[in-house]
Amino acid sequence: MAKEKGIYTGNIEQDADGNFFCGPYLLDYKLVVSKFKIGDEVNIKTIIENPSDKSYEKYPKKSNLFFLSNLKE
Repeated sequence: MAKEKGIYTGNIEQDADGNFFCGPYLLDYKLVVSKFKIGDEVNIKTIIENPSDKSYEKYPKKSNLFFLSNLKE
């Protein structure tokens, strides 16, 4: 069975409002703070509709499932 690479690969960045993002996708704040750092390259596995009214306009899609791209599953 072929292994899926993920939806998007990129580096974790932080905007002026304190949001963590990777490309066009908002990343789960608590997950980034607990397991990652700015600049880490991650693979995004799943995308959901961003439930936050505060950041929806800038990031309509959000990921709760992503991992370091150099880690093998």
